[in-house]
Amino acid sequence: MRVELVPPQSVTEPRLWVRPEQVLGMVLRPGSIEMGVRRTELTEFCYVVGEMILPHRHEGKWVGLMNATYLQLSISDAALMAASHREVELRMYRRFADPRLRGLVTVVHAEMAAGFPNGRLFLDSVEQAIAVALINGHAVGHRPVQMHRGGLGSARLRKIKELVDANMDDDLSLDEMAQSVELSTAHFARMFRKSTGETPHQFVLRQKIERAKAMLRDRATRVLDVAVACGFKTQQHFAQVFREVCGTSPTEYRWAFVGSEDAVGSVNNSDWANRISIRTSFIFPVNIKPQT
Repeated sequence: MRVELVPPQSVTEPRLWVRPEQVLGMVLRPGSIEMGVRRTELTEFCYVVGEMILPHRHEGKWVGLMNATYLQLSISDAALMAASHREVELRMYRRFADPRLRGLVTVVHAEMAAGFPNGRLFLDSVEQAIAVALINGHAVGHRPVQMHRGGLGSARLRKIKELVDANMDDDLSLDEMAQSVELSTAHFARMFRKSTGETPHQFVLRQKIERAKAMLRDRATRVLDVAVACGFKTQQHFAQVFREVCGTSPTEYRWAFVGSEDAVGSVNNSDWANRISIRTSFIFPVNIKPQT
């Protein structure tokens, strides 16, 4: 999924825009955009924050003055096909509201503002959720996505865990995880959650934190080295996610199990351990917060 921030443009001369892929836009700052199917027949559309735009793909549109800021997401054909199991046509909207889509795009905007710290798998998971929402709510003659019984077998789950363990410091994608067990991306995501109660992204994040906890028990390993080895782009992001999952910082966790010569005063390790609360039921990392 390609993410692009489109700022206001002072160009008044109409120009033709053709999008070969399906795009979805969400307005971030109020304003207006002149659009039309003919160069000489442009209509001004006024937008408020959070309104969505869903243009026809392949069909060109003429765009004039733009003084609104919006976020544009390019949704891949693979994600749409995986969500529908067939080719679909989406309705065209110059302006519409959809709370589900708005929430998902807001998450992407927050992720972009933070520098995409959660990697490809996180964006792949959100893209798949957006594709399902588009198919179920805005496809022409669509059928709701089917929910399947059961889940992944133990052999496939074991293979996924081995893949994650072997690529802990890499940026795994949802496609790579699905291909490793020979399933389509959407089917894999549904079956994985059915089997584990977690999304693939949640599972990978939890595995990273489990490895981080094991490494933190070695006082010779720097927290920065732990963050890098577990696939976090920055030490700050690692600390934020660790606190969200474990209820304490990486340094405090280390004190609880190995103590610290640098600690001021005496620290009772058993008391620290009792204060650590492990929270594994989460949807997005702590730095992903919907914006108002």
